[in-house]
Amino acid sequence: MAPVSDLAFDPWDPAFVADPYPAYAELRARGRVLHYEPTDQWLVPHHADVAALLRDRRLGRTYQHRFTHEEFGRTAPPPEHEPFHTLNDHGMLDLEPPDHTRIRRLVSKAFTPRTVERLRPYVHDMAGELVAALVEAGGGDLLTDVAEPLPVAVIAEMLGIPEADRAPLRPWSADICGMYELNPSEEVAARAVRASVEFSDYLRELIAERRKKPGEDLISGLIAAHDEGDRLTEQEMISTCVLLLNAGHEATVNATVNGWWALFRNPGQLAALRADHSLVPAAVEELMRYDTPLQLFERWVLDEIEIAGTTIPRGAEVAMLFGSANHDTEVFRDPERLDLTRQDNPHISFSAGIHYCIGAPLARIELAASMTALLQQAPTLTLAAEPRRKPNFVIRGLEGLSVEVVKV
Repeated sequence: MAPVSDLAFDPWDPAFVADPYPAYAELRARGRVLHYEPTDQWLVPHHADVAALLRDRRLGRTYQHRFTHEEFGRTAPPPEHEPFHTLNDHGMLDLEPPDHTRIRRLVSKAFTPRTVERLRPYVHDMAGELVAALVEAGGGDLLTDVAEPLPVAVIAEMLGIPEADRAPLRPWSADICGMYELNPSEEVAARAVRASVEFSDYLRELIAERRKKPGEDLISGLIAAHDEGDRLTEQEMISTCVLLLNAGHEATVNATVNGWWALFRNPGQLAALRADHSLVPAAVEELMRYDTPLQLFERWVLDEIEIAGTTIPRGAEVAMLFGSANHDTEVFRDPERLDLTRQDNPHISFSAGIHYCIGAPLARIELAASMTALLQQAPTLTLAAEPRRKPNFVIRGLEGLSVEVVKV
């Protein structure tokens, strides 16, 4: 098998992070699965394989429902990381059946389509207010002025977190999500542990308040949710709330700024969108595909699998490259071209299988709301300065996106 080390794939190289898509094309040309020694992972770059493995029960987000760390050939996390893992390991995203099935079923009783629809007016009003302030100021940072505050406010509103308590939510989320990068440093781990403790302590107090005085919010719904006498534990509620915030706004924030940066680089497509706002739903899907907010998703091999004649043993880790899958020429015609009229768009930016993003409908509402507000209120929005990429590879975003609104 050809080594990956001689390819341009390097998650710690700023040039690769700036534009990983040529390296992905090289990976796809090399084969269907390649071992990457620096992270000891098997890279899967093709859409068909990624889509199939996301649904394959021989792989899992965790292995601890079947094996101890020792039995699986892995080393237990250091004790000082325990608060992060307690928080992370009780969330749906990192559980497998039967626990995943039970928790997702209970969460779904509170996180209903009606709950999401009830938020739609709030989302549109908030997006309009944020964009109006940006226009009034003549521009600013699209990241901090619109992209970040919108989903954070929406998730906080849904959970019932008072406005006065919302300032730490984004920093807590950013610090926790640092652990999802490849080989995070001890400094990153220490920040994630501290944020895990602080966020958990806050939510524990809020849950206690809602037990005494329930409201119409999601936390009250999670407390009330039951199925044949089964309820969520306090830790499962805390982990669910953190997951909804982290997953529910990290992708939306980065999809917003990645999307507008792509539009600024493709002025013909931006002009078409400005001329026809009915393109917004298709634009949201295409921008999620074109520059994928979550580039890589990991699975443990619970039972030996074979991909294109290569045996991957139990205990190995598979890294499914969402960004590569979304640019696979076997599925997408001319994938390097941004096409807001693309009709057949089976991107996997929201994952697939049992871990398909439960918040995808809400994310789509938020993305469409902010895009529509910007198109309506800021038709002369232009790029003010070349943005810088965040150094992260897995969660793909920008440090900021400086824009101007030209008065006409």
